[in-house]
Amino acid sequence: MDLIMMEDVRKTYRVRGRGKGPGGFFGRPVREVRALSGVSLSIPAGALVGFIGPNGAGKSTTVKILSGILIPDGGRVQVAGRVPWRERTRHVAGIGVVFGQRTQLWWDVPVIDSMELLRDIYRIGESEFRSTLAHLTQALNIADLLNTPLRQLSLGQRMRCELAGSLIHRPRILLLDEPTVGLDAVSRQRVREFIRALNERQGVTVLLTTHDMADIEALCSRVIVIGHGELLMDGPLSKLRSQYAPEKRMTVEFAAAPPPPVAGAGSWQAQGSRVTLTFDPATHPAPVMVERVCAASPVRDLTIENLPIEEIVARMYREEAL
Repeated sequence: MDLIMMEDVRKTYRVRGRGKGPGGFFGRPVREVRALSGVSLSIPAGALVGFIGPNGAGKSTTVKILSGILIPDGGRVQVAGRVPWRERTRHVAGIGVVFGQRTQLWWDVPVIDSMELLRDIYRIGESEFRSTLAHLTQALNIADLLNTPLRQLSLGQRMRCELAGSLIHRPRILLLDEPTVGLDAVSRQRVREFIRALNERQGVTVLLTTHDMADIEALCSRVIVIGHGELLMDGPLSKLRSQYAPEKRMTVEFAAAPPPPVAGAGSWQAQGSRVTLTFDPATHPAPVMVERVCAASPVRDLTIENLPIEEIVARMYREEAL
């Protein structure tokens, strides 16, 4: 049985329009915004799944339903055999949740005080608490931060403390909503390494919602793509690439002015002596393209890479919107 299951889940928000109606605020026109339109997905224990989509696609709504914060209008949801919003006390004891823009730690007190409060909330035994805190402190490198009020920490430091707070009760499921938003490169890398180790070494099931496609490439072999409240794709990252962007990108630095486009180039963009071109390796293998480019004009440098996943996802949204 899958650890996380959603079947035909629907959620609609009622939003009041701007301006005053005949009855003042309560007379404003109300419109319905459909956040989820029959979403079905399943995630087995021990998986690390990326959940991506544009703003307003339904990502955060899904995470809030799975965490028990929101109740769907219809459909069926089970997380570890529980219905999140009906068994909230048992449910929150088995999951950890991190919202990148919100905090669960107390703003004006030292981080260690927040951890002690969480210990009481989750009714964690003293020895288990100390053992878990020691492990998280070392893994997230927050020993020097525990006695500092949260408001005095940088965003990256706060996020590492938030991760520790979400895991202090040793949940088997971790729901992450934009955990690296606004972080610098070093902090992002630390958070990614911690999430990977948590999944691989401890078997924690992770659902990662993010706009940072580098997070997806670094962590997730499986991705679920959502748009306009509907699932657009669910499968390995390689499927997303092969279906929406099978081509590769070659960047060539020529020794002199670039030659005319070579056969097999899907696009050819020249800037000075540098050319960026794309090609489909299924019909024009990379060694053949390299040979053609080098034969056209002397080459100083050459690199071949996959298209960035941001471009692939943007292309997917454009095609699905047609």
